[in-house]
Amino acid sequence: MTRLGYGEEMRRWRVARYRECDRLENADLSHTSATFITAGSKAEGLTCYLESDHDYLIVVKNVICLEAGINLYSIPDDLQVYRMDTHVYPGHCRLVLERLTSRCHKIIHNALCDNGNGDVLLSSSLLLDEISSHPRYTGQRGIVRHKCVGPSLPLTILGSMHRDNVPALRCLCPSVLHRWAARPRHWPSPVIVQKVVTLGAILTPVGFKGSEFKHMEWRINFNSGEAELVSNLNDIQAKVYVILKMIIKDIIKPTNKEITSYILKNIVLWQAERNPQTRFSAYSLLHWLHDGLRELRTAIAKKHMPYYMIPERNLMEACGINNKLHRKWVADITDMLEEGPGVILRLEKIRKAIVGSPEPMLWYSKKRMELEMLCLETMKRIAECRYENEMLNYSDFVQKSIGFRRKEVLIEVRQRMIQEGCSVNDLNDILDAMLQ
Repeated sequence: MTRLGYGEEMRRWRVARYRECDRLENADLSHTSATFITAGSKAEGLTCYLESDHDYLIVVKNVICLEAGINLYSIPDDLQVYRMDTHVYPGHCRLVLERLTSRCHKIIHNALCDNGNGDVLLSSSLLLDEISSHPRYTGQRGIVRHKCVGPSLPLTILGSMHRDNVPALRCLCPSVLHRWAARPRHWPSPVIVQKVVTLGAILTPVGFKGSEFKHMEWRINFNSGEAELVSNLNDIQAKVYVILKMIIKDIIKPTNKEITSYILKNIVLWQAERNPQTRFSAYSLLHWLHDGLRELRTAIAKKHMPYYMIPERNLMEACGINNKLHRKWVADITDMLEEGPGVILRLEKIRKAIVGSPEPMLWYSKKRMELEMLCLETMKRIAECRYENEMLNYSDFVQKSIGFRRKEVLIEVRQRMIQEGCSVNDLNDILDAMLQ
């Protein structure tokens, strides 16, 4: 797993680089109406550069959403305020306009609607429609935009980088976070618990799938807090999470996101909270992998998985698993549990790493990790140039040096591939294949 790029050192290096890129990007875009935050597996450091989508939260400035009980007059006057009506499915809310400001974003203004009872609500589906049709979103070259998926506005950049942009609003819901913090637990430490509380929450424009009024509802999320939690998982817990994701992708293969990596993340977070950290060692990896598979089987069988931050919310509710898939996946996971450690060999990446010769595998691993580091350093340097010079400087010496070294590594890889009988010549194809 470490040679494949999932070791603790590489994981923490990725997290630091993405956080630094976010800091530079937001410093450069301080005059804009939103803050950009890397989220998902990239923020957690658990995927290679092109291995999965790049998830970004676009948090609208000058807007705040409050749970009941928070005094409106404690909120600065320049913030537009919405009150959270949580009389809906757990973990969701409707947003009732509480206070307008003179600087109301046009996109948000166009998503307001009257509920017929004298209240003005902010519609989640109308907001997504407004953003997806905005000229700044539709008019950029080299970018292909795709149909909305939940709260996400997916796009592809230059044919190879897939990105999910998720609009979000800041949210103050201290009672929810304090209930989470007050739970008895083995993990994380009180210091990390307090940090997660201070990181707060956001709302994303997606309602509960089974709700008649989902177009008006918003989902409560704790992306920054969850990224902090995942970054504090130990090496074994993180690797269990990665292997579970591989099992879903390579063996279970859901076609419509009936089972997502988010469910697996919650399984691992519950494991960590409920068990002493001393039980998670290199010798117990397969034990916890099997424990995670059993939890997944139970979640599918009962269609129930409590959300780690708000246990009342069932992540499997209205997930779309029909009876045929239900029986198949329960049987498949049962077979994997009976297979024991051999289930690992079903996973292509791990199987190749195990059966491959040690020297070529180690050489390839070093080259792949160096290429990923160079790509992330390029991304960071581009952000630095924009921040320092207010423009992208293609003549920058550092960028040229990184690009030169990246080409050297790719030529070296191509030469070895040719020696071993492979006919791939395009360096960009090699780069994409190695970083997926």
